[in-house]
Amino acid sequence: MFKDAKFVISLPCYGDFPGRGLPQLAVCGRSNVGKSSLINSLCRRRGLAKTSSTPGKTRLINVFLIDNAFHLIDLPGYGYAKVSRREQQNWGLMMSDYFSQADELALALHLVDIRHEPSQQDLEMNAYLYQAGLPFRLVATKSDKVSRSQRQKHLADIARLLAVQPWEIIPFSSQTGEGRDALAQSVYKLILPSRS
Repeated sequence: MFKDAKFVISLPCYGDFPGRGLPQLAVCGRSNVGKSSLINSLCRRRGLAKTSSTPGKTRLINVFLIDNAFHLIDLPGYGYAKVSRREQQNWGLMMSDYFSQADELALALHLVDIRHEPSQQDLEMNAYLYQAGLPFRLVATKSDKVSRSQRQKHLADIARLLAVQPWEIIPFSSQTGEGRDALAQSVYKLILPSRS
C-alpha cells in the first residue's frame, strides 16, 4: 500500500489530466495543517509533496499517481489570512470546481490540527462534505504535539464540532508515523476494496 507514488501534474484549475479516470483520494484542510507532510509520510517519500513552514505553499491542485491504482489529489489549503481576498476567493473556487467536477472522487481526507478547535473554515468544509454526500475521513494531524492525557479531550472537542464520533478520527503524526498504517489501510479499504 502506497508503495509507488509519482507526481503527475499541477493544475491551476481542475480539468483533464493524463490518466484521469482512476478513483481519486482528495486531501483537504486549512493552510499549514500538514497536508504535504501527510502525503510524504503515507507514500514514504520525503519531498514528494513540497512542504514549507510558511502557510499557503500549495496554490495549485497537485495530482499524484499511487500504485498505478488511484490518483491522490492535493488541494490548496484554505483559511490563510496573509494573502489577498482575491487569492482566497480563487482558492475557494478551485476547491469548489474540483468537488463539483470530480466524478472519480472515492474518498476525501479532511485534515484538522489536533491542537486546536476546528476553525470556521473547517466547519464549512465539514458541512460541505456532509451536504454533498461525499465520503470522507477526518484526520487529526500533529498528534505528537499533544500529550496522551490531553489527546482524548482534543479528539472529543473536534468530534463534537464536526459531528463525528471520536473513534472515527484518525490521529496522525508525520514525525512519528503514528496513524500511517491505519490511514493507509482505511484508504485502500474504501477506495479499492478488492485490494485491501
